[in-house]
Amino acid sequence: MTSLLGPAQVRDLADLLDLQPTKKLGQNFVIDANTVRRIVKSAGVTAGETVVEVGPGLGSLTLGLLEAGASVVAVEIDRRLATQLPITVAEMAPDATLTVITEDALRIDALPGDPTVFVANLPYNVSVPVLLHFLEHFPSIDRGLVMVQAEVGERVAAGPGSKVYGAPSVKSAWYGSFSTAGKVSRQVFWPVPNVDSILVRFERHEQPGTEAERLATFALVDAAFQQRRKMLRQALVPVLGDSAVARLDAAGVAPTARGEELTVAQFLAIARA
Repeated sequence: MTSLLGPAQVRDLADLLDLQPTKKLGQNFVIDANTVRRIVKSAGVTAGETVVEVGPGLGSLTLGLLEAGASVVAVEIDRRLATQLPITVAEMAPDATLTVITEDALRIDALPGDPTVFVANLPYNVSVPVLLHFLEHFPSIDRGLVMVQAEVGERVAAGPGSKVYGAPSVKSAWYGSFSTAGKVSRQVFWPVPNVDSILVRFERHEQPGTEAERLATFALVDAAFQQRRKMLRQALVPVLGDSAVARLDAAGVAPTARGEELTVAQFLAIARA
């Protein structure tokens, strides 16, 4: 039988570790069991699956994943938290399968057990880089759910033409389809953050091009959104030089278009032109 952490237990663990949650690491711990179960359910986690969780912190979400019968590979950069997590799990979910890796999530390039699901409460300052890193390096991940700052999540899930559509939207779309799955109250965190959070669900699809084409496409995306008010014939000059207009014409994209109008397939077409 697995028990989940409540507000008092989260604070007790923080006291035990002499932990002052830091803004730098984006440490806001979930203290509400209902929210944890909602995240696990939204992620569609089922018994027997291997889930990779980034930034497990004190273990609130980890225990929820284990309660669902999943095996968890937890990647935690903070050594104190990484050392405590197996102890907490041994007490609250004695029969569970947990592997803890003490490493920077942005540098990790190998995981045990070929996880198929990615679930994480990601700090806003690294949420998009971490998500893209895991999708790039771990093809076994076929779906997932992340809790991120609302503004970031809406950007990742946005489609062309939306006001918040940008480089994270296009790069995410290279790997899969993303959608928002509901807001999360600030009150379920300790300490209470000063931003709203949102759940973002994704399912991987086949990548539209080769690795070389991905790199070329992402370079175009970066250029297009660095100067998002400029037409593509100007914005893409740093990457394409004098051939920008010809390449856009060859790809069937109007040189007067702006980056926010284009799908990932259109950026790829320019890269291939």
